[in-house]
Amino acid sequence: MKKPKLSFWQIWNLSFGFLGVQIGYSLQNGNTSRILEALGADVHSIGFFWLAAPLAGLFVQPIIGLSSDKTWTRLGRRVPFILGGAIVSALAMYFMPNAEYFTHLLPALAFGAIMLLLMDTSFNVTMQPFRALVGDMVDDDQKNLGYSVQSALINFGAVFGSLLPFILSKLNVANIPAEGEKVADSVVWSFYIGGTILLLSVLWTVYKTKEYPPKEHAEYNNIDLEANESKPKVSIWSLIPNAPKIFWQLGIVQFFSWFSLFLMWVYTTRAIANQVWGAEALDPKSIAFNEAGNWTGVMFAFYSGIAAIFAFLIPSLAKKYGRKNVYSFSLILGGLALASIFFVHDKTILLVSMIGVGMAWASILAIPYAMLSSSLPAEKMGVYMGLFNATITIPQIVAGLIGGSIIALFDNSPVAIIVISGISMILAGLSVYLVKEKSLVN
Repeated sequence: MKKPKLSFWQIWNLSFGFLGVQIGYSLQNGNTSRILEALGADVHSIGFFWLAAPLAGLFVQPIIGLSSDKTWTRLGRRVPFILGGAIVSALAMYFMPNAEYFTHLLPALAFGAIMLLLMDTSFNVTMQPFRALVGDMVDDDQKNLGYSVQSALINFGAVFGSLLPFILSKLNVANIPAEGEKVADSVVWSFYIGGTILLLSVLWTVYKTKEYPPKEHAEYNNIDLEANESKPKVSIWSLIPNAPKIFWQLGIVQFFSWFSLFLMWVYTTRAIANQVWGAEALDPKSIAFNEAGNWTGVMFAFYSGIAAIFAFLIPSLAKKYGRKNVYSFSLILGGLALASIFFVHDKTILLVSMIGVGMAWASILAIPYAMLSSSLPAEKMGVYMGLFNATITIPQIVAGLIGGSIIALFDNSPVAIIVISGISMILAGLSVYLVKEKSLVN
């Protein structure tokens, strides 16, 4: 049996909660380095703090995937994990920018790092089931649309989340820390607002989504429930050798893509602070550095806005030019755009570079999942999507471990790291042609 054809708004509601999750994730990406520097971290060690995110994802997502594959509750299979992760994420967002007020428990930097770990772990608990939910509910001939809509919602959320500190500062919320404080009110209130929207948007998906019950899901995916119950249990890691070839082929592309993205997220604030504001921004509590932090949010919002628009074009472009060609072109263009930042000393012109980054980001969020989900066994969709997250987390771990050494090789120049990021993205684009698809779907 084919799954029912879903309306655009049904597909929209499936992923609507991801809008709020991405607002939180974007606030994390755009402001974590800014917060940690204010709490006492330096540019050489800051990449190590960021390792909390990929380490959490490496272990959490496969476990959540396997658990949600085997779970059925009154709320569904994936929805309970989405909701639980959202609640914890929001709480961590409320606490992290206030780390300086918990020094009676831990040093501020340590408390902030723990909240970062907790926040990102719970983001991962929420994100993985969203990926699997589209795979569960959407038929193959709508998967490009399903994941493109998810990509668009992710990027709408990223635009808002990235811009929040900038918007609040324009509304006269203080953009530098008050006397005796470490984190600016514009950042603190951004995290409060982002956490609240995260909860509300996830509740919308919970309310509007009715997952297929086990019997119906089995019929749509040709699963023999009785046979599955009689099969011996297998561990998560024993599934890895049996993953389809496209899993590994896409993994190469993902390695270079996410190595690039991690470096961009970690070092952009300091890179543009040095490149555009210069010596005035050396102090992380200075007006210039906090202006650079806000402008990083504007840049990330801009590329996310480009990605949101481009995501809606991906299905038609993939149909006309081929999915792989669109994927490769977008990644190469993104890499060239990142490398171009080396030559830019005007903050407005930096937005031009973000056009290519936005196109690459939209493709990264949509195309590999559309390719992979069509080749996965339906009864293992969640766990394989979780395992596939290792192709995101491992390159980030590598980047976090060697980022400090790379920056030392280039005379402690963060902008040099952004160029390395661009080169890695170009390699990702070239690696796309190693991928052999089982079938092309529209």
